[in-house]
Amino acid sequence: MKNRRLAFALIAQAAISFAAMTGVAHAQSDYPTKPVKIIVPFPPGGTSDVMGRMLADELTKILKQPFIVENIAGAGGTIGTDRASKMTPDGYTLIQTGVGQNAVAHGLDANLKYNSMRDFVHISQIHSGPNVLVVHPATPYKSVKDVVAYAKANPGKLDYGFTHAASGHMAMELFKQTAGIYMTGISYRGGGPMLTDILGGTIPMMFINQDAALPHVKAGKLRPLAVTSAQRNPLYPDVPTIAESGYKGFEALSWSGISAIKGTPQPIVDKLEAAVAQAMQSEAIKQRMGSVGFIIPAQGSKPYTAFVKQEIDTWTRVIKTAGLKAE
Repeated sequence: MKNRRLAFALIAQAAISFAAMTGVAHAQSDYPTKPVKIIVPFPPGGTSDVMGRMLADELTKILKQPFIVENIAGAGGTIGTDRASKMTPDGYTLIQTGVGQNAVAHGLDANLKYNSMRDFVHISQIHSGPNVLVVHPATPYKSVKDVVAYAKANPGKLDYGFTHAASGHMAMELFKQTAGIYMTGISYRGGGPMLTDILGGTIPMMFINQDAALPHVKAGKLRPLAVTSAQRNPLYPDVPTIAESGYKGFEALSWSGISAIKGTPQPIVDKLEAAVAQAMQSEAIKQRMGSVGFIIPAQGSKPYTAFVKQEIDTWTRVIKTAGLKAE
């Protein structure tokens, strides 16, 4: 009798376990069954927010559930990213990852509360775009060679503007290290005031995102000297890359992607990876990205994960060499 009761108990336990496993598998295959939140760790209106909402719109169409952007801004994207890293890894909270919060931050802050490689599953890169080295048209500089020649002949006498830890700041630090020049940086709290000052001639030069620079370049108010991507940008077909200007291998990009919290079930990650790849081939996204000079990178978790690691290594090295600290 005792053996029979034990047998019944084992059968019952096996049935419960099977039902639970079947339920989990069913939940994963049906994903998503409710709205999905995408945390964008920056304020509304900027490039990061635009990219996050653009992807959310397409994923909503493909996966038949609302993908809703939640902006959690602060500290260069690290506050929202840290908060996301602590959320339930069930696929219903995603995080927009990017160059500042997931690469530059590791070089600036030795005590960063999250690890971009250990705490997230990187699903796919979404956008990539260069900065443009621009000068005020009243300056005599017509090329990168002109800037480097003046800076070498006059160490510290050539000024530039930067916003701390932004992609343009990192591009400038890499440029100075690569060219072996010393220039004086003037720090700004945001890109808006910095743009106002270069347009007014207060500062002679800076790196700026290609989409933000374009209207002023077209109006003749800024002169573009080079782009920081490996290839020329479609918005600036006549502007050489810095690599073409004599610094082979130079590349400094503004980029973002979409990631999940570590521990998210693989079937859900796979489903999201396929859906993002489909979304990035939509005509709406291709037209919107092309119109502002952004490139759609190679899709998928494997290339994006490798790219994030590469960016962490690059910017940690540049930041250490420059002696930069978090503000």
